[in-house]
Amino acid sequence: MKLWVLRHGEAEPYGARPDPERALTAHGREEVLRSAAHLIGQPLTAIYASPYLRAQQTAQLVREALGFQPELITVNWLTPDTRPQKVLERLEDQDNVLLVSHNPLVGSLLGFLQHGHLQHPEQVQTAGLAELEGDMPLAGTMRLKGIRHP
Repeated sequence: MKLWVLRHGEAEPYGARPDPERALTAHGREEVLRSAAHLIGQPLTAIYASPYLRAQQTAQLVREALGFQPELITVNWLTPDTRPQKVLERLEDQDNVLLVSHNPLVGSLLGFLQHGHLQHPEQVQTAGLAELEGDMPLAGTMRLKGIRHP
């Protein structure tokens, strides 16, 4: 199984709007498009995104850049403070999917998938794209092939 995890691009500063309503900046949109280029030719079957505006905008930019036909799937289990265990419950029968989310979830999820615990989260910059492989999406069973930062 392959799994890609993308942190949203650079967003407006905290305090400009309520956190769920913070939009991508022009720089953030550029970052996302650079990361999307690494997904060209990958066998994506679905794009799941947090309902927060910046994640929705990120996922839509990726979808358009790839010419990906299926609709985005908006899920509440990709918000910043979701526990990685909850995400794994949702990935049981998934393969070749892209998750678009936020820190601290992105870093924690990557560490959890690799190590089986939360003590070693990965550092992921805005629009950072991680690629993982493994037999199943279980804690400690997936291998991080790399993280690309724009």
